[in-house]
Amino acid sequence: MREQRPRYHRIADDLRGQIERGELEAGEQLPTEFELVERYEASRNTVRLALRRLTEEGLIIAGQGRGSFVRRSLTPAVWDWSVLESRARHKSDDNGDQWASIVAESGRQPRQEVRVSIRRPPAEVAERLQLDPETALTVVRERVRIVDQDPYALADSYFPEELVRGTPLMLPEDVSAPGGVLASVGLVQARYRDEITVRMPTRAEIEKLSLPSATPVAVHMRTGYDENDRPLRVMITILPGDRHVIRYDVSAE
Repeated sequence: MREQRPRYHRIADDLRGQIERGELEAGEQLPTEFELVERYEASRNTVRLALRRLTEEGLIIAGQGRGSFVRRSLTPAVWDWSVLESRARHKSDDNGDQWASIVAESGRQPRQEVRVSIRRPPAEVAERLQLDPETALTVVRERVRIVDQDPYALADSYFPEELVRGTPLMLPEDVSAPGGVLASVGLVQARYRDEITVRMPTRAEIEKLSLPSATPVAVHMRTGYDENDRPLRVMITILPGDRHVIRYDVSAE
């Protein structure tokens, strides 16, 4: 019977199989378009459609003017958000903040690039901090979180400026304290509210995280409250879907 599936699907299937079997290894360059045209006796447009299909599946990436390469897989970072930022678990600042300590415990090397500014909060942050977006100011700590040599996440924390004025959180560097910097200045977070969405990244996120094509991101927004339910901080973390595992332990009671 005549094959009904498009020709480029069959070419993509064959190349995908080579990648899955390890015949084409991570980082290895695929044959050129001209070589694939000859190998599969197909048109250049058909070959390009097959390569685009594999790119959209996240199996290959295109090097600018250098052809296509098998996408390198990053070792996932596993996060147990049931205890993330738990003061009971993280008593020491030996390894930096709590994110860094978790990465270090896994045998990997954490590093953060930090930028601090004072500015008006975006509407979604102002709403959660119960601030007037037209007049209120927030201290914003923007961090690129790097594991080994690869950018793994973006984490932007917003604090009401009047609450953290003159504290270490104003410093444009990686700061930490046992139990958390906020707690060290008398602003103890008693509970958190997590909101998680999934979307495609913005152009700025693609550039900061060196994201290959077709890589969705999870957006984790955590609002911290004190014992009187006053919001103290909003942290927005951008987590590429190809390098993170999120874990929760939830009681069924």
